Amino acid sequence: MNLEQVTMKLEQYGQEHLLRYMDELPARERESLCSQIMENDFSVLGHIHESAPSQGREVISPIRAMTLEEIAENRRTYLEKGAEAIRAGRVGAVLLAGGMGTRLGSDNPKGMYDIGLTKPVFIFQRIIENLFQVVDETKSWIHLFIMTSDKNHQATTGFFQEKNYFGYDRNHIHFFKQDMAPAADYQGKIYLEGKAKLASSPNGNGGWLTSLKNAGLLDLIHREGIEWLNVFAVDNVLQRIADPCFIGATIDQGCDVGAKVVRKNHPDEKVGVMCLKDGHPSIIEYYELTEQLRDTLDEKGEPAYNFGVILNYLFHVESVESIMEKSLPLHVVEKKIPYLDESGILQKPEEPNGYKFETLILDVIQLLDKCLPFEVEREKEFAPIKNKTGVDSVESARELLKKNGISL
Repeated sequence: MNLEQVTMKLEQYGQEHLLRYMDELPARERESLCSQIMENDFSVLGHIHESAPSQGREVISPIRAMTLEEIAENRRTYLEKGAEAIRAGRVGAVLLAGGMGTRLGSDNPKGMYDIGLTKPVFIFQRIIENLFQVVDETKSWIHLFIMTSDKNHQATTGFFQEKNYFGYDRNHIHFFKQDMAPAADYQGKIYLEGKAKLASSPNGNGGWLTSLKNAGLLDLIHREGIEWLNVFAVDNVLQRIADPCFIGATIDQGCDVGAKVVRKNHPDEKVGVMCLKDGHPSIIEYYELTEQLRDTLDEKGEPAYNFGVILNYLFHVESVESIMEKSLPLHVVEKKIPYLDESGILQKPEEPNGYKFETLILDVIQLLDKCLPFEVEREKEFAPIKNKTGVDSVESARELLKKNGISL
């Protein structure tokens, strides 16, 4: 690593303090620290003192979803179109798996969590089994790109090797690390989490495409002729991946992106809902949904903002690439950030003490022209695991899996 380049970058952003322990570090840790400095995107620091965007200027209106009834009427057509795209190698899948199982009481990557009762059944295993359904139906392997994070990459790749990729063709599984962004104090000074470690975090789920590109996998996608990428989260153990019907409907409707949605089970359910903002497809987070919007009815007398997203999207690669040159909105979020104090002692604050920087997938969607909200049956495709017990938990997911005939 060229120390002169590292020093120049630190001087450019006023972050020279990150080398304060350099002289006492062994060679390997020096190299690691320099790599982190060069790999992290320091330009995000310039957003700290920007004025917050004006609120309330966007015109929010309903977006029409394709309902279960409409899908049923055209299912055969959609299935054929989707299956044809898969057999032609035009469909890939991207698993967002950078999280840890902390809220489940585990120190491992979330996907390694065992939800089995009478035998081991890992979250990653369920994902692969779900993908196998489509592979078996279409007799075609689908390239699966697994986005890890700096914290869980080694454990995740090692786990897949240990489990022999759960029987999936290893030549069609590709791992890549999500890009990182530094965490800084309120004055824009990046924290050190250790003497040779920057305080940093993954740059939000909106960073999946740039992370793919920076890992060199976008070249593979082009070589393989992949035109559509199904992007989905790790925690929904019942979701259907690379769903031919979903793919076929999105292609048939001429959309840049499709979004699987479920009807909300009550008006205050904590899910983001599909809408239009200034005529562009978008998502309103549950905490942004005003009482007026919540009570708005459509022409059928049903709630107009009633379809919640489940973080399962189908993106047209060329369309998403076209917006890569644009800057996604950067969300500057207050967080509690562990840091080394002036004495070199690790502190774990109980209150927010600085900022992390994230881009969001909903902002990617809003930059596209046409989106298809595609309704799926909640009890057949939505079993998220966010908590150990209660709502959206290991317990509730197990019950839904059993209802769908899946042995645990």
